[in-house]
Amino acid sequence: MPIHNADIAAAFNEIADRLEIEAANPFRVRAYRNAARMVGELGRSVRTMIEQGADLDALPGVGPDLAGKMREIVATGTCALLERLRKELPPAITELLAVPGIGPKRARALHHELDVQTVEQLHQAAQQGRIRTLPGFGPKTELQVLNATTAHLNPRQPQRFKRVVAEAVAESLLAWLRSVPGVLRAEAAGSLRRMRDTVGDLDLLVTVRKGSPVMERFVGYEDVHHVLAQGPTRASVVLKSGMQVDLRAVPGESFGAAWVYFTGSKAHNIALRRLAQDQGLKINEYGVYRGAEGEAERVAGETEASVYRAVGLSLIEPELREDRGELEAARHRRLPVLLQRANLQGDLHVHTRDSDGHDSIEAMAEAARAQGLAYIAITDHSRRLAVTHGLDPVRLAQQIDRIDRINERLQGFTVLKGIEVDILEDGTLDLPDSILQRLDLVVGAVHQRFDLTRARQTDRLLRAMGQRYFSILAHPTGRLIGEREPYEVDLLRVLRHARQRGCFVELNAQPARLDLDDQACQMAKAEGVLVSLNSDAHSVLDYDDLRHGVGQARRGWLEKADVLNTRPLAELRPLLARTM
Repeated sequence: MPIHNADIAAAFNEIADRLEIEAANPFRVRAYRNAARMVGELGRSVRTMIEQGADLDALPGVGPDLAGKMREIVATGTCALLERLRKELPPAITELLAVPGIGPKRARALHHELDVQTVEQLHQAAQQGRIRTLPGFGPKTELQVLNATTAHLNPRQPQRFKRVVAEAVAESLLAWLRSVPGVLRAEAAGSLRRMRDTVGDLDLLVTVRKGSPVMERFVGYEDVHHVLAQGPTRASVVLKSGMQVDLRAVPGESFGAAWVYFTGSKAHNIALRRLAQDQGLKINEYGVYRGAEGEAERVAGETEASVYRAVGLSLIEPELREDRGELEAARHRRLPVLLQRANLQGDLHVHTRDSDGHDSIEAMAEAARAQGLAYIAITDHSRRLAVTHGLDPVRLAQQIDRIDRINERLQGFTVLKGIEVDILEDGTLDLPDSILQRLDLVVGAVHQRFDLTRARQTDRLLRAMGQRYFSILAHPTGRLIGEREPYEVDLLRVLRHARQRGCFVELNAQPARLDLDDQACQMAKAEGVLVSLNSDAHSVLDYDDLRHGVGQARRGWLEKADVLNTRPLAELRPLLARTM
């Protein structure tokens, strides 16, 4: 069974969970969590790096010990430490961690105090009212656990995968398919191509020469768990990860029509077919046709542009194909000129090893320069987040002075002085104005008390943005995709307050966040609030995440002018100064 980056990340996360349940050293736990995050978002295959003899020790936060475990996992699918930890705790204990709201500390308490080992047992304990008796739980938590376990045990939605995971699987499959004799072209379609933040099934398209064994090779791919269907032009499989992949072979002259059809979305395709019908045309995966059944003339289909042109539309970019007004905009030539990665001039949310990052200020600056950026803002965590070694006023002042000295040496690149300051429950900020006033910008973030009511959470953010020194609201809804739902907040009120206050909101490009989501980006654009698209980089490799943020921005109809950090530094500074 081939091991992907997601498998290594899952193993490291399980090690971290089990170590935390056992109350191990928090810095050891954090090392595994950081490594899991880094590997899960790494743009290169660890397995391929090992095959090519690359030095894994050079990866951020990976020393000889973690590198050895990565090699062990790639070779065997597991590692000795993980197997030992599994023996020390019941194998089913990690099931509890899949339940929203049950972290390692609560899992440990439930296991030790109530002998809960499975989700079924947890559900039963909640039904019987036994959870509320434990210190730190109470009736409200018990109800949350009951609701979460009910949803977990009775899933209504099919499994979805983070985009970065689906992308890695698709890239491996496409590279393999392109090596099959007779394959002329292989491309991804579906929600992955539309840059959805999560992906259900993978849709792949190929064009082939006659006699190509592509379907036979596809169903024989080493990661296939079982085959759902196989025919001369279509096959469907389920991978060992549980991800379904559908492959279709289409003629070259129909590739554009097929790419439109299988990219979707369903709602977009229905609206497009309806528009074609109104013009006496028919659109399907083979082309655009005019005329009666049996005598129809094919008028388009080789390219996507020809399909849209046949019904009087400009080419609609894949990210916009959700039936949210894109057909009307294309008809009237009012489609946005969507943001591109090359438009970004800088990154305004970057961490270093002064808090929970892996690299120095200088290294982060040089890596950003290599990515074509002209500036970054160093925004390490403030003191409230003790686990991240957050900065207090003294350490922040020292960092400010150090950045000034670094800027004296840099040429053609600027490091801005900032902080990711915690927004406390009452809406105040974690650091005093006396130190915040020395910064170029202040990024405010919620990192605790996600459970406040909608009204209280909204008031909290409004008060924070009303503070004298406040520039950007980081990851504004607090979601972690597949792990934590957004907190309750009136986002429209928050955006309107940001516009009045003159501050900005962030689109955090971390694949686990992508926060703001696409519809919230559209809302920010409509309200006239600039979006700061940032990597939230914790290592020199994390600037690659900016492409995920760009995809999200494009889904949200954002153009260059809608994004704060597309501006050169000379234009950016006055905008930031207004918030300080």
